[in-house]
Amino acid sequence: MADDGLASHRRDPIKSSVGSVAANRRRQQAIKVGKERREALVRTKRLCRVGISSDNDVPYDGDMMIDEEQSILESQTSSAVEELKAAVMYQGKGAKQKRVSALRELRRLLSRSEFPPIEAALKAGAISILVQCLSFGSPDEQLFEAAWCLTNIAAGKPEETKALLPALPLLIAHLGEKSSPPVAEQCAWALGNVAGEGEELRNVLLSQGALSPLTRMMLPNQGSTVRTAAWALSNLIKGPDPKAASELIQIDGVIDAILRHLRKGGDELATEVAWVVVYLSALSDTATSILVKGNLLQLLVERLATSNNIQLLIPVSSARKVKKASWIHATKQIWHSTTCKLVLRSLGNLVAGASHATSVLVVGNELKDSFIASLVKCLKSEHRVLKKETAWVLSTIAAGSIEHKKLIYASEAVPLLLRLLSTAPFDIRKEVAYVLGNLCVVSSEGSGMPALILEHLVSLVDRGCLPGFIDLVRTADTEAAKLGLQFIELVLRGMPNGKGPKLVEREDGIDAMERFQFHENEDLRNMANRLVDKYFGEDYGLDE
Repeated sequence: MADDGLASHRRDPIKSSVGSVAANRRRQQAIKVGKERREALVRTKRLCRVGISSDNDVPYDGDMMIDEEQSILESQTSSAVEELKAAVMYQGKGAKQKRVSALRELRRLLSRSEFPPIEAALKAGAISILVQCLSFGSPDEQLFEAAWCLTNIAAGKPEETKALLPALPLLIAHLGEKSSPPVAEQCAWALGNVAGEGEELRNVLLSQGALSPLTRMMLPNQGSTVRTAAWALSNLIKGPDPKAASELIQIDGVIDAILRHLRKGGDELATEVAWVVVYLSALSDTATSILVKGNLLQLLVERLATSNNIQLLIPVSSARKVKKASWIHATKQIWHSTTCKLVLRSLGNLVAGASHATSVLVVGNELKDSFIASLVKCLKSEHRVLKKETAWVLSTIAAGSIEHKKLIYASEAVPLLLRLLSTAPFDIRKEVAYVLGNLCVVSSEGSGMPALILEHLVSLVDRGCLPGFIDLVRTADTEAAKLGLQFIELVLRGMPNGKGPKLVEREDGIDAMERFQFHENEDLRNMANRLVDKYFGEDYGLDE
């Protein structure tokens, strides 16, 4: 199956097969959730400071003790754990309220600081006593407070999150239909934090049956419980093993719920559900095919055209799947950022992952113009990440058929892309280079060189794109340098009347290539030296 046994190259050489590259790069990017731990935790783990239900007496202490001595807070936490132990042992009058009060005090301490005293709580034995407080038959208020404490402990460091292992079976059990919504939601929150820690704990949760009850919680029409369940699910299925994503998409009601939430849900709910779509489409070809057949593509295009919520739009286009043709290869990538962004990621994955998904861009499809116009709108945005994501989606489309290349080439996107290639920040310029490069080539059979689309190449060079590619050759980024060298090769090989070498020389392309003469990267060294020897050898210029 396409989901299994995939390799891990982000961009592969020019002669790699398109099919394997699409799967390989998609999986690799789906695994990389964030480059900085702190940024990733903003999405992956969430500290619970305010009660999730207005039905519970859960006051929020807004003073976060930023200036209080950490040692005092840790001492108070240790004492609170001891008080809780005593309360659990107490069997006299008012025992129930005594336990709830002790739990609430511990929870308050675990919520008040930017760096909660989790280590102190664990050293005092908090996990075992909190597990006791989760026992079946306990009052809802007790279950809720215990789950809240565990939620904030799970938001800590990796070793602190792993301390929740004894509590996982009960947290999963309380997701059931017999639990009150506030209790089930708080348990889902705790499990979402655990799943966000890493693959090892995700596998534990999946083996203990967390997928099905979390999915059932996402099926209702609305409410914070649905949002929390969707967020926890997105953490649970994020891979790298695609099995969970493939299983999730097969659960009854999931497709209908996803479509309903994206169509009718508010931005907050739509954003969480969009992250589920991002991971489904990034990791599982089975899920991608089912989503496309479920008419999700049309819904995402409509959302992209009408939404101004940056947080939503990027996921809707972004856990990346790759389908960049013979010259340049792309895949799925998952980044945590802002509903425009989410929509973009999902759209890119669907177009890249299912061949029939590209029917949205064929002549006669009424969504075609709306889709391209929406992408142009995103390219014009002042939001840097949105521009980059849009360029990635366009590069995926440009890697498709000749009709897709002509569609982009004739659109308003090309002038914007040409300007971005010379003026945008480096990361955007690199994605733009993939778009423009893919517009100039058609994949060839076997492992041969890609065929040129001469009209596109000549036009783009005449409009000034060559200096932008040569600038990429001068960068320290090997992927970008390879992009530049590949485009230089197209110019040298394809420009009419043999004027390619003169164009490259005029833009100081020879000097840019010669810096690779003794480069440590063998591929770049060989590519650059081959081009210089072939087109700028001893006989170069003699005719003049």
